[in-house]
Amino acid sequence: MRIGMVGLGRMGGAMAQRLRDAGHDVVGYDLDADVSEVADLAALADALADEERAVVWVMVPAGDATTATLERLAELLDEGDLVVDGGNSNYDDTLENAELLEEAGLTLVDVGVSGGVWGRENGYALMVGGSAADVGHLGPVLEALAPEDGGLEHVGETGAGHYAKMVHNAVEYAMMQALGEGYEMLVASDLDVDAPAALRSWQRGSVVRSWLLDLLVGALEDDPGLEQVAGWVDDSGHGRWAVQEAIDLGVPVPGMAGALFSRFTSRQTDAPAMRALAALRREFGGHAVVDTDDA
Repeated sequence: MRIGMVGLGRMGGAMAQRLRDAGHDVVGYDLDADVSEVADLAALADALADEERAVVWVMVPAGDATTATLERLAELLDEGDLVVDGGNSNYDDTLENAELLEEAGLTLVDVGVSGGVWGRENGYALMVGGSAADVGHLGPVLEALAPEDGGLEHVGETGAGHYAKMVHNAVEYAMMQALGEGYEMLVASDLDVDAPAALRSWQRGSVVRSWLLDLLVGALEDDPGLEQVAGWVDDSGHGRWAVQEAIDLGVPVPGMAGALFSRFTSRQTDAPAMRALAALRREFGGHAVVDTDDA
């Protein structure tokens, strides 16, 4: 297929190359002129004008950037053309953007994409939302991006792809938090436990073996003690959206919520909550309070 790719960053650029490796013709556009192949979105649309049904895959930051891109494409593409939002959009935004494109005679397919920087080589897990006909039209592209042994699933109508990715990332938060807490317990033990060795033992035969565990072991091999890593952990928004959605649904997600709030804690120096805890221990139990200048 001939396909347009908007956004050639770490994910979009790697996906474009994987598609090319599979024999597809990709026309890429990015705000960075050094990597962009066309001058603007209008030029991208012109490059696809001869296609019976043009396909444009959008990989830009969620929110205003995605909406602005789709609004511009709605002006440039022809009726019946198909737009894919493969970014980390909130599923509510996806439903609104689908209506925006529908008014212009276009169709939106939302694809939750997971695979990170390893996806170009190993393939991407793809959670696809949209009609069966539209997903079928994208079949060659989706199959080229997915791993050879699976990972490609049509999970429902428009919005379902990004909903599934939201839940996926919240689960990822909780798994990462558990691994981080386990590592901290290992290094804190008075038994002088060889933490990297313990983690390596979990990689084979253990019920907790996983790619995330493999990545942690690799990180420790490169940087024993993780001394080159600051303890600041950002969040992409998915964890927040998932916890709020769980509240709205009345679904208990203590693991996901705890992992999200731990990320917030990681960004605080001399966290007020921890200072309050120290003060309370002093007040009810007479425990000593460490002077922050000596901490």
